Amino acid sequence: MKFGKFLADKIAEIIISLIAWLIIWNFLAVFHIGIWQIFIIGFTYFSAEIIKILWEFLRKKHFYDSLISDCEKLDRKYLLSAMTDSPDFYEGQIFSEVLYSTDKSMCDHVNAYRQQTREFQEYIELWVHEVKLPLSALMIMCHNNPEISGKYTQQIRRIDDCVENVMYYARGENAEKDYLIKEITLKSAFNASAVKNRAELQQHNVTIKTENLNLKVMTDGKWLEYIIGQLIGNSLRYFSAERDPEINIYAVETDKSVIFHFRDNGIGIPETDLPYIFEKSYTGVNGHTHTKSTGMGLYIIRNLCRSLGHDIKAESVRNVYTDIIITFGKNNFLRPD
Repeated sequence: MKFGKFLADKIAEIIISLIAWLIIWNFLAVFHIGIWQIFIIGFTYFSAEIIKILWEFLRKKHFYDSLISDCEKLDRKYLLSAMTDSPDFYEGQIFSEVLYSTDKSMCDHVNAYRQQTREFQEYIELWVHEVKLPLSALMIMCHNNPEISGKYTQQIRRIDDCVENVMYYARGENAEKDYLIKEITLKSAFNASAVKNRAELQQHNVTIKTENLNLKVMTDGKWLEYIIGQLIGNSLRYFSAERDPEINIYAVETDKSVIFHFRDNGIGIPETDLPYIFEKSYTGVNGHTHTKSTGMGLYIIRNLCRSLGHDIKAESVRNVYTDIIITFGKNNFLRPD
């Protein structure tokens, strides 16, 4: 709180005090009061006014400076009233009461919104589980009737992938309720994803090369299988027609981490798109020119990696390769031994 601005706000009171003093001075002059007596009265009057202003400024300065300081420290500004002490002047007490009522109303709205979001998420997860039942039944029917499989199976799998995207997107926002961190090998997660996508990989005659996947990492196995499955799906969509499709998957171990590489020889990502591919709904050049894309796949993967504590980045050279790199930190805290 600045004294200059406080004084400017008091300008009306100061003018009224000066007018009052002029009236008093004229009144004293009419009764022929001596100059020294007038000086002493004026000195007393203005001293009292100055002391009153300074006292009011100091009382309010302490309260408002603390208010501003507390507000700057808070991440959630609407909790300010809980951090503010009640002032000892009447206007400040009124302000504190209004601030408390406003913050309480905001907290009530936030809680109501959170409850609605939680209920919607629970409904989405329930819907996903329900819709997966007929999808699984259709897959079995196609498997048992080869004459109707082929394109039907492919479309059912596409629907299943979309449904999984919805589920993991919903869970990624509140990951703490679903994930289970334990030690697994990268090979087990990759094998599970490869088996699930086996038909598409064989259909496109994809060559898969793996190296050093016996390394163990601390993560959620089910989530990692989904992440690898999404990367396989992206590779299948963006392979180059100029060369045979190939996926190289390998891991490198350092003192502090295990670095997982998922590299394909597809069309690559333009340099201008590379910084934005993990953003929500970003499709880029490839998403517009080669295949329809929602821009949600890599966004969901990034959210899942963040929830699990993994770093993810991408490297690419146009028409040469794309390399998705996931870094798993080494942390003995979660190990059972």
